[in-house]
Amino acid sequence: MKSFINEFKEFALKGNAFEMAVGIIIGAAFTAIVTSLVDDIISPLIGLFVKVDFNELAANVMGVDIKYGAFIMAIINFLIVALVLFLMIKSVNKAGSLKKKEEEEEAPTTKVCPFCKSEIAIDATRCPNCTSELAE
Repeated sequence: MKSFINEFKEFALKGNAFEMAVGIIIGAAFTAIVTSLVDDIISPLIGLFVKVDFNELAANVMGVDIKYGAFIMAIINFLIVALVLFLMIKSVNKAGSLKKKEEEEEAPTTKVCPFCKSEIAIDATRCPNCTSELAE
């Protein structure tokens, strides 16, 4: 049992677990902001055209209210969150690819000797391994 507790402590105290928890908390807070945007701003603006509170739109089928307005608002909410996540991931990937390009652009510092095939300095005029003269 003590081994299990130690393994759990090691897992729980890793940086990845904390980073994941912070990400989930920030995601929940962001979702609350987007929900407020949709419910408090977008829904009333759509309601101006429909002349009724869009969240309250419902169809009564056999005595059961089907709230299609709230469902449409949930879809809009999802699309906004998905768009923001897409833009964030796209920007992170772009930043990562810029770093890779910088690494790729570094000039080579070595070359291969055409005679003995060993790796030598790029500005060498004679191979230190086989002593062959190298053409420039």
